[in-house]
Amino acid sequence: MFKLKPVLTALGLIATLSGPVTAQNMFAPVASVNGSVVTEFEVNQRVRFLQVLNARGATRQAAIQSLIDERLRTQVIQDVGLTLTDAEMNAALEEFAARANLSREEFTAALAQAGVAAETYRDFVLNGVAWRELVRARFGARVSVSEAEIDRELASQAGDGSNIRILVSEIIIPAPPAEAESVAAIAEEISQSTSAEQFSAYARRYSATASRDAGGRLPWQALSDLPPSLQPLLLSLAPGEVTEPLAITNAVALFQLRGIEESSSPSKTYSEIEYAAYYMAGGRSETTLQQAANLKTQVDVCDDLYAFAKGQPEGVLERKTVAPSELPQDFAIELSKLDEGEVSTALTRSDGQALVFLMMCGKTAEANAEVTREQISSALRQRRLSGFADNLLAELRSNARIRVE
Repeated sequence: MFKLKPVLTALGLIATLSGPVTAQNMFAPVASVNGSVVTEFEVNQRVRFLQVLNARGATRQAAIQSLIDERLRTQVIQDVGLTLTDAEMNAALEEFAARANLSREEFTAALAQAGVAAETYRDFVLNGVAWRELVRARFGARVSVSEAEIDRELASQAGDGSNIRILVSEIIIPAPPAEAESVAAIAEEISQSTSAEQFSAYARRYSATASRDAGGRLPWQALSDLPPSLQPLLLSLAPGEVTEPLAITNAVALFQLRGIEESSSPSKTYSEIEYAAYYMAGGRSETTLQQAANLKTQVDVCDDLYAFAKGQPEGVLERKTVAPSELPQDFAIELSKLDEGEVSTALTRSDGQALVFLMMCGKTAEANAEVTREQISSALRQRRLSGFADNLLAELRSNARIRVE
């Protein structure tokens, strides 16, 4: 998964990147792979795209190597006659765009504003999908996972029942379209914070969360309680470091790691999260925030919200029970901090015109051991397939005619 650049959070992927390649050299050959030329234009585009995704190693050398590997994969994919259907291609492109909470069309348009061609996005995504399909077809039958191996993996993960706990501070800054550019600049400044005190000062000034008065400081919490997309980002930080701004609907989120430790408390996972979202007209206006504060004092459980939504347009109250992975990222972040009956008013919808009165209704603990075993089995299969893929690519490299200018 890629972290989004600060400018993505506010301007829909518009990155501040180097200037365009001049017309005189855009098609100059940079490398060739079995006679297939990699051009300067492709390298420039790949660097831009990786920078927009905030991928590690978004350098010219890494881009050239990536394109060489892509040529090798494309050639073997074509040799075996593997093609993706229109439905498979559309699904892959939509899924990738959804990581930025955008549709495929929105993602492509925003990339264009950043100087990245639609073909660059399309080739990058579809080559990866087709390669995975080829690897599954070629090596899938050779990958088997025994019950004993699943047992060993479960035992290794369980260990002595320990669990990672983290101590973080948070900032969520509302970013309606009219304020998107200014919020992007603020978020970029905050991401450079070098101390807990500095980050907390920003939280008190800009954050919309209930933790703002505490400088954004949250209590110790299990890493597993946080959204899956956020967990690896926090684990990659050293204490005191700050995530790059994360794109959430009508807002920008930043997190600072303050501490990390191993706890003796066992990790608890949930199969379903039930929540209610009551959309209040007026966004984060003083009047609407006061109405939300009054409403908090009048509701104890999610069922209480039906009385307040009665007679209002359909859709003003949304109540859902979903798997944690299906939660919108901003909802997942806020719900991870709530116990049953607690409320968040940090988020908005409708370009900031509707305040989200988000209430935790309940959590269903993961109880199906067979599901866990299936997940472990799938992870082991993917790990082994990845090994086959790496070996195949290494073999293709050794047998190829590769020249770098």
